[in-house]
Amino acid sequence: MTISREARVAAGITLLAVPTIQYGGLTLLALVTGGGAGVGGEGLVLDETQRALWRAGHAHAGVWVILSLVMQLLLDGTDLSKGVRRLARLSAPASAVVISAGFFGLAFLPAFRWMVYLGGALLFIALGITGAGLLINARTRE
Repeated sequence: MTISREARVAAGITLLAVPTIQYGGLTLLALVTGGGAGVGGEGLVLDETQRALWRAGHAHAGVWVILSLVMQLLLDGTDLSKGVRRLARLSAPASAVVISAGFFGLAFLPAFRWMVYLGGALLFIALGITGAGLLINARTRE
């Protein structure tokens, strides 16, 4: 399998963001265990709703980053225009960042809810483009 330069760049940048997810997990672990494990979060006290939002932010970041990495490879299998593929390539990892930031922010201010919706919209765009591109290719290559 040959991976395009665009997919390699997008995947490389996305992978460089993974340590931020790791640190978030260690911070969440410190908060959940009251400092018994993990790092960071000193002096931060979260109620149950805030903890749930932090867990959601962390979980969405991890899952959507993996999905965006898979989508980089799938986009190479489409005949979509370069601009449309670029939109999907950027929207996929951006959705992981934006929705996670929305959940973390929402834990403290309701005004951050727009970020959750924006992150969902970005993922919808990336999935729609990738899925449609694959289906179009499936029909035209047979």
